[in-house]
Amino acid sequence: MTVIWPGSAQRLAGNPRVGRVTGWFFGVGALLLLLAGAVALVRPTSLISLSTNLALLTGMRVLLIVYALGWAGLLVDAWRLADPPSLDQRRRLALAGCNGVLCLGLTGALLFGSHLVAVQRDFIAAVFDGQQVSGAADGRYNILLLGGDAGVGRVGIRPDSITVASIDAQTGRAVLFGLPRNLAEVPFPDGSVMRGEFPTGFDCDGCYLNGVNTWATDNAELFPHTKEPGIAATQQAVEEITGLSINYYALIDLKGFQDLVDAVGGVTIDITEPIPVGKVGDITDWIQPGKRHLNGYETLWYARSRATSDDYSRMARQKCVMNAMLRQLDPATVLSNFSAIAGAGEQIISTSIPASEVDVFVGLAGKAKSLPVSSVAFVPPKINTSEPDWSLIRTMVGAAIERGEAADSGDKPDTGTAKKRPGKKLNANGSTDLAKAC
Repeated sequence: MTVIWPGSAQRLAGNPRVGRVTGWFFGVGALLLLLAGAVALVRPTSLISLSTNLALLTGMRVLLIVYALGWAGLLVDAWRLADPPSLDQRRRLALAGCNGVLCLGLTGALLFGSHLVAVQRDFIAAVFDGQQVSGAADGRYNILLLGGDAGVGRVGIRPDSITVASIDAQTGRAVLFGLPRNLAEVPFPDGSVMRGEFPTGFDCDGCYLNGVNTWATDNAELFPHTKEPGIAATQQAVEEITGLSINYYALIDLKGFQDLVDAVGGVTIDITEPIPVGKVGDITDWIQPGKRHLNGYETLWYARSRATSDDYSRMARQKCVMNAMLRQLDPATVLSNFSAIAGAGEQIISTSIPASEVDVFVGLAGKAKSLPVSSVAFVPPKINTSEPDWSLIRTMVGAAIERGEAADSGDKPDTGTAKKRPGKKLNANGSTDLAKAC
């Protein structure tokens, strides 16, 4: 009786007042659980909003612990009410064993739930600590995605992977703009600190786009009111290059990316050519062509290897990895690996997305899963990275966004690109459907 309806045993054979209070308490809990299930079915983004509220998560954790201890207490009291001394030894032992299993099972489940809530709270607090909400600009969210390498022998963090994900705020249709790390003499907006230091572009010796972060970090005194001067300067450069207003950024290091892929169980990628594992002169293995399920280590090398290729080829592979993760991650995968995903997620070095906006992007990701993801990369031969044509880059950005919006409105079909053939180079740097290009 205590398992089916907590408090009912006390109402019939013990203290009726305790039975009524606990019955009401557990009844409210059951009602809230049913309500949460209904909200999850009807409007899942609302449930996500609640699950990212730090105060609510703290309260939920406390409640789960109280429910666990209270339920255990009710089971022990129900065992007492059964008057075990009046039973023979066999029945007494059976009753005690049954009660022990129920106590451990029910309280263990609730305490494990409390642990997951704590993991969720710590994850949200550690990763999504942005304070400023940025609304969609011209109906789009533009997110700067940075892959940083803080490896041995490197000074600071250099964002070697620089991508802008431009997402339609209504439909979720996304365009990925890939910026080569070796863009030279990148410009900065009027009035910015970097424009004052480099009025004709980032033209110092050996200075490229991926060096903006390091330069600004080393000269942090020029940015007294900025928490992350390197990322702020990089964001300004990207805005000036593309003509897009960046809403948020997210920076993840290579180790964090590897752990994240492992946490979700790996990704399946159709590999068109042998990919070396290791640097030039130190290749330890090869990832062979074919449709392969890669772990985190292999996925990382697939995305970053250039021992037998170049920066532009690996930019294409990085877009294929992004597309694969978008397509292959589902709620069941996330829930079953939640603790590991949260642990890997905390290795994201920085993000400006506030916790209150997580539900917005989860909802957009859900929509994006069913739509083609297109890509544009500012690479040779169209763009000379040593002397980039900034006007042409902005024209390419505008044209790609217009194509996506036209596809959503039905004015022009988004036909995608021809499917790749084994042994051919990926065309993921310029594709209207990465699923076909990859």
